[in-house]
Amino acid sequence: MTKRIVVDPITRIEGHLRIEAEIENGIIKDAFSSGTMVRGIETIVRDRDPRDVWAFVGRICGVCTSTHSLCSVRAVEDAIDTVVPPNAEMVRNIMANVLFMHDHVVHFYHLHAFDWVDVVSALKADPAAASVAAAKLSDWPKSSTGYFKAIQDRVGKFVDSGQLGIFANGYWGHPAYKLTPEQNLIAVAHYLEALEWQKEIVKVHAVFGGKNPHPNYVVGGMPCSINLEEPNAINAERLAFVKKKLIEAKTFIDQVYVPDLLMIADVYKDDWAKIGGGVSNYLAFGDFPIGNYGETETYKMPRGIILDRDLSKVHPVDANSPEEIKEYIYHSWYKYSKGNSEGLHPFEGETELNYTGPKPPYDFLDINDKYSWIKTPRWKEQPMEVGPLARMLVAYAAGKQPQKDLIDSVLKELNLPADALFSTLGRTAARGLESKLCADWALEFFDRLMDNLQGDSRMFEPEKWKETQWPDKCQGVGLTEAPRGALAHFAVIEKSRIKNYQMVVPTTWNASPRDEKGVLSAYESALIGTPVHDANIPLEILRTIHSFDPCLACAVHLYDESGKYVHALDTF
Repeated sequence: MTKRIVVDPITRIEGHLRIEAEIENGIIKDAFSSGTMVRGIETIVRDRDPRDVWAFVGRICGVCTSTHSLCSVRAVEDAIDTVVPPNAEMVRNIMANVLFMHDHVVHFYHLHAFDWVDVVSALKADPAAASVAAAKLSDWPKSSTGYFKAIQDRVGKFVDSGQLGIFANGYWGHPAYKLTPEQNLIAVAHYLEALEWQKEIVKVHAVFGGKNPHPNYVVGGMPCSINLEEPNAINAERLAFVKKKLIEAKTFIDQVYVPDLLMIADVYKDDWAKIGGGVSNYLAFGDFPIGNYGETETYKMPRGIILDRDLSKVHPVDANSPEEIKEYIYHSWYKYSKGNSEGLHPFEGETELNYTGPKPPYDFLDINDKYSWIKTPRWKEQPMEVGPLARMLVAYAAGKQPQKDLIDSVLKELNLPADALFSTLGRTAARGLESKLCADWALEFFDRLMDNLQGDSRMFEPEKWKETQWPDKCQGVGLTEAPRGALAHFAVIEKSRIKNYQMVVPTTWNASPRDEKGVLSAYESALIGTPVHDANIPLEILRTIHSFDPCLACAVHLYDESGKYVHALDTF
């Protein structure tokens, strides 16, 4: 017997994602991913000054804050052919690494850990035994018996009051939970510590970008002045503060996040290193240049594509090519002037809304028609997974260090083959290992910045700032890696104004509906074959979808059920 279930919303903080799954004899046989709110930033920035667009697109999301702004200024810089000074490139790298560390830690502990950790079970733990277990994981100082007893008492007050607060609505007691009570207590304690940690690391964004969320950027560099002796600039004291925060972040990731990740992976590896692989193709645009942004050979994260899980070859990718990246709308609530079946490269992309779905309330989507606000991107007609796993796989296949040695060492420690990477657990582990690398890279970029400041204080390149220096018509693409995966902004400029602007974001690749040929994208594909113990409490679906770190914070327009325009939200 086949049963259709709905999980909506499936994300823990940022919603707008609906998953419908067909379960037969306890196994998911088919799945459908629907973005339930529309993104319309592309139309908001049309006809605006290209130098202002970063401030609008940066407001797409406060979770991956700054990454859209960075991608936007890169697109405009590509169009007008300007190169930013080395100091600005290093500051951009530091800010991006800070974003990765913050985002990955917050995702693991606050959005994904409770798919593996049973909070209520922690109340049964022996604090002394938890202390011994924690000491074996790392040298993190907050590991005493008294500390864990205090955490246990704190959580117990929530439970005794009948109000679990931040721990409400979990599937506590589900038989799929396998950690011991002591392991659960360690993870819950670190959940609370991560809440405190995350508010400290983002202060680096405030130093260089003026604030967080949505720090400031500028086409041509960074809008901050660095002068080691000047009290009103970013001086030696402020830079020392930045380094202190980067060291603290590295310590937390090395001694808390990664040990917790390996503890959980060791318990769940027998099942979840074989489930949730999904599509077999992986895309990474790469990032973190040592030199200029255009010098891809210097990237810490390499660019490329893996096809059919073949780790012996990395294929090149050209985002400018109209034959490579195209977006389709066969199952998406949009209209193209050339019809539903035509794919468009983003430079020629269109954003015309066309809602044809059921009027709420409704039980199920019409999956034979359009069923999502997310377009369906393809690379040479192939679906791609993007994100930490894709980045680590591309680096691994390219023989890039230190990624390859780090992956090999963890596989050896967990006694797993390389094929285990293609799984829900592999995707979750890749995010943590990437955080460890970003912690090291951030400090390396900081040292490079300090060395360069000895003879060069430039943070901005003014040569192409004036529109009189631009061609009458030009276009550019900005590429980066957001925490959730490959991100591209495409800007078409005419007479110093935006004529067309399109964004292909990570969750577009991963969460999109199937294409006209019926080929599934990453979310839908990853759920196929997943066992579900109880369809009424589908913890297993959460584990796999959350392993991608879904985020759909791109909705800025409201429409009624007939598709009539109602209101535009000011996202500032």
